[in-house]
Amino acid sequence: MAWYNRFIRRDEQQNIQPEMSDALLQAIFNSETITRQKALMLPAVSSAVDFITNSIACMPVKLYKQKNGKVEEQDKDFRVKLLNGDTGDTLDGWQMKKAVIEDYLLGKGGYIYIERNRNDVTGLFYVADDNITIMTNNDPIHKVYQIMVNGQRYEPYEFIKVLRNTKDGASGVGLTVEVSKALETAYQTLVYQLDLVKSGGSKKGFLKANRKLGQDEINTLKAAWRNLYSTAGADNVVTLNNGIEFQEASKTSVEMQLNESKRTLGEEIASIFHISNSFDLTFKLAIYPIVKAFETALNRDLLLEKEKKNYYFEFDVKEIVKANLKERYEAYQMAKSTGFITTNEIRKAENLEYIEGMDVVNVGLGAVLYDINTHQYYSPNSGTTASINADNMIETQQPGQAPTPVNTEPAEERSVIAVDYDDTLTKDGQIDEEAIAKIKELQKENKIILWTARRGKLLDEAIKSCEAHGLVFDEIAENKPDADLFIDDKATTMKGV
Repeated sequence: MAWYNRFIRRDEQQNIQPEMSDALLQAIFNSETITRQKALMLPAVSSAVDFITNSIACMPVKLYKQKNGKVEEQDKDFRVKLLNGDTGDTLDGWQMKKAVIEDYLLGKGGYIYIERNRNDVTGLFYVADDNITIMTNNDPIHKVYQIMVNGQRYEPYEFIKVLRNTKDGASGVGLTVEVSKALETAYQTLVYQLDLVKSGGSKKGFLKANRKLGQDEINTLKAAWRNLYSTAGADNVVTLNNGIEFQEASKTSVEMQLNESKRTLGEEIASIFHISNSFDLTFKLAIYPIVKAFETALNRDLLLEKEKKNYYFEFDVKEIVKANLKERYEAYQMAKSTGFITTNEIRKAENLEYIEGMDVVNVGLGAVLYDINTHQYYSPNSGTTASINADNMIETQQPGQAPTPVNTEPAEERSVIAVDYDDTLTKDGQIDEEAIAKIKELQKENKIILWTARRGKLLDEAIKSCEAHGLVFDEIAENKPDADLFIDDKATTMKGV
């Protein structure tokens, strides 16, 4: 029986876990997992996350429409209001963007529920990533998934998903997972410092006794020693009996390099978030990639299928990279002198009101101005006005002459007409002069596109044949164009024009 008890006691002793007062050793042996809350306790992490999320949240989101080579801002669209102002949720647009980017950086991704009434978006609701569960199939090629929120299933198109380092398009990988050990080490260093502060900075060491101590004396000494190294409010004095000496232990490598480690960890965390002393480099590496990921998610999930061809969302990065007043005005002067922008475009960028007659571009040649509304060139020195007619010929107007008639209708408002070639502009295999004349007349007020089944050499022959008779097409379409009117031998024929 005694043999059995000794065996049990020996087994129990083998399972005893030593107590460790060193916070870093506890982290190593216990394999603690860093959480978002712990990571945000680190000043370097909290500062980096706050900088990135605030920078992106400050940028307004705009919706643009591109048609006929021109881009027009759709500032009246209700989705723009939802993204920048009242979302319909308890969070406004600024708070929603900030929360989404934080989930993108530290969680599985940023998720926004899209509330719709038929095809109209009526609300945008932020959903914290810890409330999201992804249900996926096992097919590595044809990936299919659903999103679960509080036990309810949703389809992917019902959410805007901003994901970091995703491999399935459903969820991403946050930094607390990707670089967990680096963040965990920084966190445990912070805990270690806190432990030193609580202990009042008491030196560590060991006791030497000239005689064997009794168990009661050992227990009393342990309790006093524990109080010495516990909280700052406890007794910081230990009375040693006669024959007991305290000998200070040498400092560990962690204690001796604590400040250096703090600086190194701070630099590593800044590197993880791509934060540097250069704002331009920080913007390119830390902010701009997230902005593009957010824009791509908006264009995929917030646009209708029919809109994806001509519409797109874009963050206005000018609000964050806008330089100081002197640098901006110098840049404006350079852009205006090279004909890149007009005065009214500069005023719009500075939120100033429109001024009539300031939509002119300097195109060089000493002093030649181009009016973007009337499409006319004007030379102040000679007082000559010139315009380009439908035949791409320059027509000039001397002082005192009647103004040259030009098409002042904006390009995006001109009708687009697609014209076939065979049996439409030709008759019995020959050019139809009457048809060519009608199309040239229509081209004065409309955009004319050649749409034919011809390809290669046959297409080149058709284009050259029309040009030889004075008809130069505005565009050549290989596929069916987006036109307002189609003229061929089946739909609207030349007789109906």
